[in-house]
Amino acid sequence: MAVPKKKTTKSARNQRRSHHALSPKAINTCSQCQEPILPHHVCTSCGTYQGKQALEIKSKDEKGKKEEKKK
Repeated sequence: MAVPKKKTTKSARNQRRSHHALSPKAINTCSQCQEPILPHHVCTSCGTYQGKQALEIKSKDEKGKKEEKKK
């Protein structure tokens, strides 16, 4: 069984863990609506990607009307 011969100091332990810190997510702004978005993702508020319309975003009113029709 492997047992360390000497106690690892706090300094050595912390130096080893120096690369374990989490980095914050990169946040860009949408070129159309200026909302914050993740890089390489479609904007959830306006549906554009790299200046081109990628998705048709439906308003809350339209979503509610479709749910009423289904019932």
